[in-house]
Amino acid sequence: MHVLDMIQDEHRSLLRIAGSMDAVADAMEAGSAIDGGFFVALFDYIHEFMDVCHHAKEDQYILAAMRERAPQQTVPLADRLEREHYGAADHLQTLRRQHQALLQPPAAGQSSTAQRATFVAALRKYTEMLRKHLMAEDHEMFPLAREVLLAEDWEGIAAAFGNNEDPLFGQEVMAKYRSLYHQIAALAPEPIGLGAAQPGNFPRPDAAAVPSKPLLIVKGLESGYGRIQALKGLDLAVGEGELVALIGANGAGKTTFLRTLSGIQPLTAGQITFAGEDISRLRADLRARAGICHSPEGRQVFAPLTIEDNLRLGAYGRPSRSNPQELGRIYEMFPILHEKRYLPAGTLSGGQQQMLAIGRALMGAPRLLLLDEPSMGLAPLLVEEVFNVIRTLKQQGMTILLVEQNAYAALGIADRAYVLETGNIVLSGTGAQLRQDETVRAAYLGV
Repeated sequence: MHVLDMIQDEHRSLLRIAGSMDAVADAMEAGSAIDGGFFVALFDYIHEFMDVCHHAKEDQYILAAMRERAPQQTVPLADRLEREHYGAADHLQTLRRQHQALLQPPAAGQSSTAQRATFVAALRKYTEMLRKHLMAEDHEMFPLAREVLLAEDWEGIAAAFGNNEDPLFGQEVMAKYRSLYHQIAALAPEPIGLGAAQPGNFPRPDAAAVPSKPLLIVKGLESGYGRIQALKGLDLAVGEGELVALIGANGAGKTTFLRTLSGIQPLTAGQITFAGEDISRLRADLRARAGICHSPEGRQVFAPLTIEDNLRLGAYGRPSRSNPQELGRIYEMFPILHEKRYLPAGTLSGGQQQMLAIGRALMGAPRLLLLDEPSMGLAPLLVEEVFNVIRTLKQQGMTILLVEQNAYAALGIADRAYVLETGNIVLSGTGAQLRQDETVRAAYLGV
């Protein structure tokens, strides 16, 4: 049933979009001016992601399989949901036209205030439709799919979802969606963003239990992109041998945080202490040599180089470089990499590239391993395989800071965790505590 978990992850992203749209409608009613680029990026994202990709997954795979397997039980619901898919697309086009009209002088006999009110009303209608539709899928489609579909159906759907070359939801397409999503986050007026919890706001974090032997201490960390402040005074600690998870919505600042820790993204304020040393101004290569090794979002393998050369590059900054024993340990952990070690890295599947990215980071002999979205875009079976590797590393005593979209799985293996919302840490606790927290469950776990 992991396929439905993937769909529910998308539902949570869409609900955050809906929350942002409601907040923008409130701001417009209060007289605030909203950057026109926000709406362009927002409508492009909804069209490309929901109308083209998300609905296509359901229509072409899940609903089609349900119709074939149990037509009498499923056809009425499937027909209704597909009609709602088309209706939502039509309503989005209406929103686009109304937004364009707002940018023009009012027509004769119509005031700009009336145009604005019409647009705001249409925004609210759309978010209401979206929430009702997602609720119908969660509470009607999912239970019925679980009832009527067989294991072979789920295997076929999972294989389609995991196809990295798929024109609807392959890696390149999903990268475009992430880019649009971050544009919306950047253009949304403060403090709306896309990192807000749904529903409501989190309480301020408790005084997190600082580990007795902290390897990493972050105080007041700030970073950003031009005028956009992505991190707003983060405080965080990771103890020796701990696995600490960082969860939050897309656009909340998680990747920026890891990039700032590894030195790729400069900080603008605050302090990073690693193994007792202030590394706030240390170059990225020197941080890697000190033992901060980063497996980045999107894998970032060197496609033309062989798999073995990619692994050796992970040890390039170390004084001893790589040796056969170290390669042997990586190959033992990831046998498929050994089997294909002389092939270009670009020939690997998404899951295999993720194994390569983790293996390359391990070749740096990390004291602190940074893992950024290791399950992103992977088929369910590969997700489980990646998490098994993370569990093994944890059992071996490795210190890990994990950023992960699969919040349920991340909290399940984390010693401690933090929730990041629009650049701020808003909640912290053990993985088990946050997994049971009602606000976290509603916002990130879909329960």
